[in-house]
Amino acid sequence: MADALPNTEALTSASKIEILDVKGAKVTFGSIFENKKTIFVFIIGYQKGHFFCGSCQGYVEQLATIPSSALASANAQIVVVGCGEWQPIQSYAETTKFTGQIYANPSRALYHALGMNIENFKLTPSGEERRSYVKGTFTAVIQSIKGALARPSLIGKQGKISQLGGEFIFGPGLVCTFAHRMQHTQDHVEVADLVKKAGVPASA
Repeated sequence: MADALPNTEALTSASKIEILDVKGAKVTFGSIFENKKTIFVFIIGYQKGHFFCGSCQGYVEQLATIPSSALASANAQIVVVGCGEWQPIQSYAETTKFTGQIYANPSRALYHALGMNIENFKLTPSGEERRSYVKGTFTAVIQSIKGALARPSLIGKQGKISQLGGEFIFGPGLVCTFAHRMQHTQDHVEVADLVKKAGVPASA
């Protein structure tokens, strides 16, 4: 189930769900990938939760280094979705230097429609290699706390702190070619492997 592609029924249902953009406006999920191949990264959280998660921040910072020219050559884009409220989006983008679109799904309806139903606080299992984006656990916790304290008005808007996310590649049109649902809090697919799945060159 971790890497199973959503079936037609699930994909159709998910495409109709509305999520929130940086200004709080509703956007139909399917409209985002209607005309372009789209890598979706559903971020997760622990400690201080979504938009304050140190590990996820490191992952999104890696995403931000992918050249726009490489994405353009593959007619692709990267979109980040969090399960918190929409208000932290702008500051999160500024912190991570991610210039792509970021959306919020506080109801988690989209997460569940795509099979991301796991909630836990587990770290990388013993004997399993830790992903390159993962900093030390202590560093990630401190980064999470600092992120929250720097923006006290956003505390409480971070979303369900145990909700795990994943990565999907959709479009153009109602098609999904890749899916990965996280099994623990440090289980995002390596960025290099993810963009390769989408046909994005290493450089352009």
